[in-house]
Amino acid sequence: MTKVPNSFRPFLGTTFLIGFGFFTMGLMDPLYDTYVPIFLGKYIRSMGIVGSVMTLDNIFALFLIPIVAVWSDKIRSPIGRRMPFILVTLPLTAVCFAWLPYAAAASLAALVAAIFLLNIWKQSARGPVVALMPDIVPGEFRSEANGVINTMGGIASIVGTLGLARLMDLDVTLPLLGPSKGRLPFPIAGILVVAATALLFALVRERGTGDASAEPRVRLLESLKGIAGSGDKSALLILASLFLWFLGYQGVLPFIGKYSVESLGVSQGRAAFAAGMVGIAYALFAIPSGYVAHRIGRKRAIRTALAALTVLVSLLFFLDPLASALGLAGMGKVYLFWGLLFFFGLFWVTVVTNSFPMLWQMSRYGTVGIYTGLYYTFSQGAAILSPPLTGGIIDLAGYRGIFAFCAVCMAAAFTVMGFVSGGEPEGAVAASGAAS
Repeated sequence: MTKVPNSFRPFLGTTFLIGFGFFTMGLMDPLYDTYVPIFLGKYIRSMGIVGSVMTLDNIFALFLIPIVAVWSDKIRSPIGRRMPFILVTLPLTAVCFAWLPYAAAASLAALVAAIFLLNIWKQSARGPVVALMPDIVPGEFRSEANGVINTMGGIASIVGTLGLARLMDLDVTLPLLGPSKGRLPFPIAGILVVAATALLFALVRERGTGDASAEPRVRLLESLKGIAGSGDKSALLILASLFLWFLGYQGVLPFIGKYSVESLGVSQGRAAFAAGMVGIAYALFAIPSGYVAHRIGRKRAIRTALAALTVLVSLLFFLDPLASALGLAGMGKVYLFWGLLFFFGLFWVTVVTNSFPMLWQMSRYGTVGIYTGLYYTFSQGAAILSPPLTGGIIDLAGYRGIFAFCAVCMAAAFTVMGFVSGGEPEGAVAASGAAS
């Protein structure tokens, strides 16, 4: 039996390399969430309908992520069980992502087709990409490892929102790409996704096929019955909590770019800066949040972050009177908005970094994909329900309504997490469950 190191340091380099897979998602997601609603808005007036179209990615995710993640659990190949899926789906995702703005310029039908194809490949890639880390890193170090991976996602978000997004305003004609205004970030991002995939394949080695073959293949229904029928309902409570916090988060995320343009008066090139503030916080605090949770307990870290998120989103609801009280107007108000979103990102990454490891702690090698799939079943279920709901709220009550909705969801998730008793690494402070 292989001795497990007593610190995370031996896994740090490999985890950073695995993070290139997550880098691809962090690069594409903010650009997609910021600009696809704007692309759709050229053809569709109703924000409720725009929100419904934006749920296509979540509908695909609800089915494809669990199916492909569980499928990859069962694969045995010379290059591993996750890598065959990654090598096919990520390059195809890159091609479809690069096509988006060109499809948007052509017609609504072309844009919807591009969204459709993109999300088939992107959501098929996500499960194997995410499950790669817990295959390699022991359970007690997965908060730290997930922090590293979320740092890579945060860096990608910064590259996409504060770097590539600025190229939306660039008006030049390039060979092969043609007129670039409103398009250039997407093909560049596609090239970066292909490069990241190549690095991931070249530098990361999955567990040996001999080890994998020795593990019994666990049937999906058997695993689900074990989760639902066990005396400790911690897994179900974590899934319920993450449904609630993603319900709030996904209710705001698709509209934050349009809110920035229409309510705060920023340019399209700066529309993604709001998401960029979250990305900066992600990159800065993802790794520390994993270490903090290892010290004080994952549950306590998550509940503290959820309480802070409830307060921050409530402040966003009162942004106008808050800005007036501080004597801020114009760009001063925009900077206040960005600042609040920076702190939102700081606490949000604490939730995201530590919730996945809590679920993985309850799995074993043969069921990592199943637990990964369950995470996405609940999170994407929330993401499907939320944008049409909050789009309707915007139609009826304006943008402020989505911040009130998000605050209620975060507070509810805080309450449900209070009943969780499992998911801590072995040797964690026993008092963390009771104290939080």
